[in-house]
Amino acid sequence: MRLSQFHLRTEKETPAEAEIASHKLMLKAGMVRKLAAGLYTWSPLGLRVLRKVEAVVREEMDSAGAIEMAMPSVQPRELWEETGRWQKFGPQLLKIRDRKEQEYCFTPTAEEAVTDFFRHECASYRQLPVNFYQVTTKFRDEIRPRFGVMRAREFVMKDAYSFHVSDEDLIERGYNVMYAAYERIFTRLGLAYRAVAADTGAIGGSASHEFHVLAESGEDALAFSEGSGYAANVELAEAVSPGERPAPSETLRTVDTPVQKTCEDVAALLGIPLARTVKSVAAMGADGFVLALVRGDHVVNEIKLSKLPGMAEYRLATEAEIVDHLGCEPGFLGPRGPRKAIRVVADRSVAAMADFVIGANAPGAHLAGVNWGRDLPEPDVVADIRNVVAGDPSPDGQGVLGLARGIEVGHVFALGRRYSEAMGCTVLDEHGKAVHPAMGCYGIGVSRIVAAAIEQNHDAAGIRWPEAMAPWRAVVCVINPKGNAEVAAAADALYRELTSAGVDTALDDRGLRPGSMFADIELIGIPHRVVVSERGLAAGTFEYRARTATESEQLDRATLLARLSGG
Repeated sequence: MRLSQFHLRTEKETPAEAEIASHKLMLKAGMVRKLAAGLYTWSPLGLRVLRKVEAVVREEMDSAGAIEMAMPSVQPRELWEETGRWQKFGPQLLKIRDRKEQEYCFTPTAEEAVTDFFRHECASYRQLPVNFYQVTTKFRDEIRPRFGVMRAREFVMKDAYSFHVSDEDLIERGYNVMYAAYERIFTRLGLAYRAVAADTGAIGGSASHEFHVLAESGEDALAFSEGSGYAANVELAEAVSPGERPAPSETLRTVDTPVQKTCEDVAALLGIPLARTVKSVAAMGADGFVLALVRGDHVVNEIKLSKLPGMAEYRLATEAEIVDHLGCEPGFLGPRGPRKAIRVVADRSVAAMADFVIGANAPGAHLAGVNWGRDLPEPDVVADIRNVVAGDPSPDGQGVLGLARGIEVGHVFALGRRYSEAMGCTVLDEHGKAVHPAMGCYGIGVSRIVAAAIEQNHDAAGIRWPEAMAPWRAVVCVINPKGNAEVAAAADALYRELTSAGVDTALDDRGLRPGSMFADIELIGIPHRVVVSERGLAAGTFEYRARTATESEQLDRATLLARLSGG
């Protein structure tokens, strides 16, 4: 590709609207342009990167035995009513009407469509397992689209769906095969990633793993063992029981805390570790008022709490509800004292505490030296309801947990029969009996990978693409201020030679000054830069610099070709 014949427009200033590195650099490099909130046009440069990612995804999906197809992005309401997701999916589902007032949605995922396709196409266990996939545009009506293509409303996604006659086959020839394919995809793309056990969320299912590109800007917190291969999303990572509860050693007493409403302030006033205080979180569950207790230095895990009986759709209690049940305003709440019927749910760490501090359910007061059994009844429920923290024991018993930030770019689910049963989808098994096939669902955020890769690979000068994702592996830059025909011919010859050798190469023949030209090439992240100049021709060398290097090298033709063609 000759850049004089290519649309490449970079920006010198950082756009004010951009918050994170990938958004800033994609706009500066001219990879995307905003059309509306959460909607982006991909420029020719950005599209080259997107297509590189798509190619790797397709190659590995095909290699794993998946079959590509294409399903409509606009789907009828009736299909989504069969599974109940027309209402359950929530406001992220963009609903539209046609001229006949028929209702449709712009699909964010395709479980319904692929199940409908399968139930009309496959009838026997002999046709299983089968895995259909597509790479297409999806839409989710994000309430607050941000971070460029990282959390856009419209995005490119690879979604795959497998069908199996048994749960065992789903895991062995569906889930595990896709898990391995995802590992190959992210490895080939040159990304540092982790696969972590995850919650099945709105999609549902019995097993789930997320694939995260590691980056400090990641929205997801990941927990991993420093002594084993254990890894999980913090939403799912188990906080193990701390052991036996110590015997009481303090007397119960009331302490004045006139303005201290947080555990941090109370601990500072009393001169005690934050871990000796207990935080009370008031909630309303299906069975009424719930007081969830965690240590003052811990945070309630909403996913874990929601999985307890009666808490599936819990919400935080209002101030009026808190006063009604506990007789006190927030800031001084605790599980002791006169109160309406409430349910106390204590985290494992709280249930193992002695001589701790809680709110007194009275303005300006807390209780210290509190102990279970002696000063207040044992909790109604003891469960793991907190986020793990760095240094917690690993749930597998090997080492301790560390924390990292990640950007979710892939997810695999073992769905089971949720969709096949809801949609009356059956096949005949080997005994001639109609059975609902077990399903798997496997998604990759193709456009999100582009942004995630930048978050992981950039510096002050711009993007530093992994080679598999770069718009070009190499760029030949022409330094020819005097219009020297020999320099132009040498650059053109090198460009052709590299291209013939299979090196994806661009020729920067735009006639820019060296500073501007080099700044562009660094900004857009080309892994290898080769400069052709009069001085170099006279010396029989080319100036070569890798994007990750701090200095240039002078290489002869043979060495240069070996360096680039061997990459």
